[in-house]
Amino acid sequence: MKHILLASHGTEGALAAENKVLELCVQGIRVTHLLVVPEFWRDMLGDDWLNNSSTRRRFEDYLETELSRETHGHVRRIQTRLAKKSVDTAHEVILGKPDRCLIDACEQSAYDLVVMGSPRPRISRGLRSRMMTRCVARQLKAPLLVVPHPSV
Repeated sequence: MKHILLASHGTEGALAAENKVLELCVQGIRVTHLLVVPEFWRDMLGDDWLNNSSTRRRFEDYLETELSRETHGHVRRIQTRLAKKSVDTAHEVILGKPDRCLIDACEQSAYDLVVMGSPRPRISRGLRSRMMTRCVARQLKAPLLVVPHPSV
């Protein structure tokens, strides 16, 4: 194995996937970290409660700043963890549909393994990832390892 794609965005399931990738890291391996910012954020304008353009613009700036801060935090965390293993790394941050972005990434580069966490259990609060879909199962060109959620 020479090149792993790690799909991670900082949730508990994604952290389990990161841990599995760290276990798999050996000398000479390359890890590409894919972080997909779901495209629904693009449409988050607050139109339902923000009633003038200057307030809406401030909200958009705030939202963009928070997303950027959170995204950079995830990238730095993974970068630091992989640097301790002396692994060659690359990071891709993409805005879009998570499953489509994963498929596209695998079509653009050859990966020996794709690693992602499983969706959170239904009893847990929060957004359920939509990265592992039937479309991914049918179209992904690389072997896929879905790491179980730590609470399962």
